Amino acid sequence: MTRTISTFLIAFLIFTVVPASAQNMGFEEYNPTSTLVVPGKEIIKAKFPFIDVHSHQRDMSVEALSGLVKDMDTMNEAIMVNLSGGSGESIKEKIQNINKSYPNRFVVFSNVDFEGATDLEWGKKAASQLEQDIKNGAKGLKIFKSLGLRNKDADGKRLAIDDPRLDPIWAKCGEMDVPVLIHAADPKSFWDAMNADNERWLELKTHPRRKRSATDPVPFEQIIQEQHNVFKKHPNTKFINAHMGWHANNLGKLGELLDEMPNMNVGISAVIAELGRQPQNARAFFIKYQDRVLFGKDSWKPEEFPTYFRVLESNDEYFPYYKKYHAFWAMYGLNLPDEVLKKLYYKNAVKLIPGLDTSLFNQ
Repeated sequence: MTRTISTFLIAFLIFTVVPASAQNMGFEEYNPTSTLVVPGKEIIKAKFPFIDVHSHQRDMSVEALSGLVKDMDTMNEAIMVNLSGGSGESIKEKIQNINKSYPNRFVVFSNVDFEGATDLEWGKKAASQLEQDIKNGAKGLKIFKSLGLRNKDADGKRLAIDDPRLDPIWAKCGEMDVPVLIHAADPKSFWDAMNADNERWLELKTHPRRKRSATDPVPFEQIIQEQHNVFKKHPNTKFINAHMGWHANNLGKLGELLDEMPNMNVGISAVIAELGRQPQNARAFFIKYQDRVLFGKDSWKPEEFPTYFRVLESNDEYFPYYKKYHAFWAMYGLNLPDEVLKKLYYKNAVKLIPGLDTSLFNQ
């Protein structure tokens, strides 16, 4: 009887003291503030000037560029690479605005519309337009993930990344010595079962359209293999594999791929959360492959850059990431050596992207 009263009293106190909203809170809302007190502080300005090789800017008017430069200067961003350049008149207009205002601070990559591809002649025409874009000032080619996921040819069939009709495009980039920054597929977890074992469960719950399957459109492994087939078929073309090729959570495998494909480089955009949870392993990877990794952020949110700087530059422990549905774990600093940081921040990009103003950097 006494035990029953005690149990009832505890339950009564819990439901009286703890608000009902907290009692019924789900995982989506649970986001506790850590009570751990450790040394460290936010880094709002990069230690060295950096090139963001993975940005997207639709508005590149002179006024918009002026606003961007203010934020860039605050962070020590020397050059922004806008991957959403378009083609034809669109890219010409963007480059004209850059040349009028900040000719050494912005770079634009061209894009190809793959929808409705027909035959090899189609590929040759697309390569010819790309050549003109480069002559007009484009410094590279950006491939969006729609190639391999959504783009269809003239017959309504999925257009594979390694479709031979596209070979003239990859070859043209090699001929003109400009890089291809390519985003293929999405994180492997988007293809996995959406259950308690899936680290991306919360992201898929809040963004259900991101869920994939072996038939929507094809298995993850197939798309990634198509990408690698292109790298191997065009060894004279320089590729920057966006998001570390979705292997930031398996750096051993990524190292094997870099060894296998010497024309493949990787950008760290949108995968800093993977690196920040494995500081020792990631640090060793960055040191070993220091000539093959480039800085990039992807979404233009200046308030998120400090997390990148802190992961890369500091030896801080257990600090928060900025987006719970990407990572519900804490970050740790890699404390990269200065020479590795310089290569990551700008030296590797300068080697790959032609015509950058090297006077902006401390060599």
